[in-house]
Amino acid sequence: MLVHTKYTGEIDVNEQDVVTFKQGLPSFETETTFVLLPFGEATSPFFILQSTKTVELAFIVMNPFTFFPDYSVELSDQTIESLEIEKDEDVTLFVMLTLKDSWADSTANLRGPIIVNHVNRTARQIANPAYTTKHELPTPVKGEK
Repeated sequence: MLVHTKYTGEIDVNEQDVVTFKQGLPSFETETTFVLLPFGEATSPFFILQSTKTVELAFIVMNPFTFFPDYSVELSDQTIESLEIEKDEDVTLFVMLTLKDSWADSTANLRGPIIVNHVNRTARQIANPAYTTKHELPTPVKGEK
């Protein structure tokens, strides 16, 4: 399946790699299919959540535990049921980033995590009211991995 991407042009994606948001994303309810792409060529904690329909619609996301090891989220029974989650291991969490010119001005939206059931490739963005939409990202220390 060919997908036109915001950052890397046209790429060939295996249809089994498509993630479906049955209800779309908030403010993008008609956008229901996305692919998770690596962010750059080097190994990185960051990914691109690219719409398969709209070239310009791509979000930079990451696993929140990379910079926020104490982050927690509780999944409602409704989320577990709608994503058909059977085991904790079936789930991967991502949070959206707002990247600015300066890393110090960039933020993570910990309030709206994206829950992906990587077994059946379904996903949903939920509300996590214990957090805000603009958490500062810690400055990486040189030499840290």
